Amino acid sequence: MTEHKVAKRQYTEEYKIESARLAHSVGINEASRRRGEPSATLGNGARRLAASRLVSDDVTQRAMPARSVSELEAENARLRKELASARLDAEILGKATAYFAKGLR
Repeated sequence: MTEHKVAKRQYTEEYKIESARLAHSVGINEASRRRGEPSATLGNGARRLAASRLVSDDVTQRAMPARSVSELEAENARLRKELASARLDAEILGKATAYFAKGLR
């Protein structure tokens, strides 16, 4: 059999920290699916970061800058509008699909 060699991936510290935080919040398997990296790699990285205490407040704050409440509220409002628009688009597409499917009968 022919062995396929996979190129070694190298991740930045910021990426590793974000992956560790995601794994902590949603679980290793879900985080690996979202990130597209093997769960063993993600789990090892998360444990290594936790053991070496790289996920301290100093590093986390450098990786994720603090945002003011007004910035977060503005982003929340923007995302709510975007969600409403996407729901409206989905509703319109559903109605159009039903209309055109009725015409095919």
